[in-house]
Amino acid sequence: MKVRIEIDTKTFVRFWLVVIGFAFAILAIYSARTALIMLGAALFLALALNKPVSFLAKHLPGKSRVWPTAIAFLLVVVILGGFVFLVVPPIIQQTVRFAETVPGLVETATTQWQGLSALIDKYHLQPQVENAMETIRNNTTGWAANLGSNVLNGLGSIFSLMVSCLFVLVLTFLMLVEGPMWLSRLWGIYNDQERMEYHRNMVHKMYHVVTGYVTGQLTVSAIDALAAGFVVFILSLIFPNVPANLTLPAIAIAFTLSLIPMFGATVGGALIAILLGFNDLTAGIIFAIYFIVYQQFENNLISPTIQARKLELSALSVLTAVTIGIYVFGLAGAIISIPIAGCLKVLLENYLARARKNRAKSERPLTKLVKKLQGEDEPAA
Repeated sequence: MKVRIEIDTKTFVRFWLVVIGFAFAILAIYSARTALIMLGAALFLALALNKPVSFLAKHLPGKSRVWPTAIAFLLVVVILGGFVFLVVPPIIQQTVRFAETVPGLVETATTQWQGLSALIDKYHLQPQVENAMETIRNNTTGWAANLGSNVLNGLGSIFSLMVSCLFVLVLTFLMLVEGPMWLSRLWGIYNDQERMEYHRNMVHKMYHVVTGYVTGQLTVSAIDALAAGFVVFILSLIFPNVPANLTLPAIAIAFTLSLIPMFGATVGGALIAILLGFNDLTAGIIFAIYFIVYQQFENNLISPTIQARKLELSALSVLTAVTIGIYVFGLAGAIISIPIAGCLKVLLENYLARARKNRAKSERPLTKLVKKLQGEDEPAA
């Protein structure tokens, strides 16, 4: 049996216009992905800083949000400056100490190489060693030839990153200053007051989700930093070569870098382990072992539990959101996956509540009609 489906030209053209429109929209989003990421980062920072800015705006004279926003940015700069002041001098000091130990390391390596040379001669491995050295020499020559271009590319990347960060900060500043004005204009467009209140309530809930995530991440970073500082202090008491003044830099490094999802805490732990290793290799290894164990504890218990309380999400939901965000969007997905999961929860809850309300309204007239029909069908006594 053959079935013939007839589609008029107008429907056919509309269908392909919709497909082409979606394709162009996807292409435009992909082409503007860098700008969209910067806008998203600026919006995220603006939402995170809105509470302190609003608090300062209420207690400072005048209705403008310019000065409260400037004060909030100044506090951020002070925190970053304090981080640099606490971290950079000890790192320089440990680097100098490591440089002082380099001659002894070279002498030890030379002694070990002499014994290795005798072993090579004994087993006639000189051709293989010469081939390996020739390969290393050629690779080194190629790397040195490209050193200039690599340095220029690195400087260009650093400059581009600085410009992008400056652009994000400017966007964040403008969003904090003009955000309430644009929101009031948006709510003024609505003609239906009930619909406007419904959407405003939903936006406020999603805003609290994002701020709760920021608060939770700060709490997790603070726990990580205090634990790392405590371990470094204990190691300074056990190993005489480990100075106690590394405790504050360890806290600053762990707190700041653990704010970066995925690899931030790992980089911070590795940096602290290296600083300890410059003074005592055993202390560095012990801290590395502690950090690996602590990371498992934090990733599977501390972080999901705190984020679940702040966002009112289950630990399973948090872990699922992070996993999907990492494998689909990478680093950006790791940053935004948890607040997006919280916002989706808000949207789903509001949709279900509205659906139940509409269902209850639609069932009332039907129930009355059924009862009326049942009453008419009953025989008169």
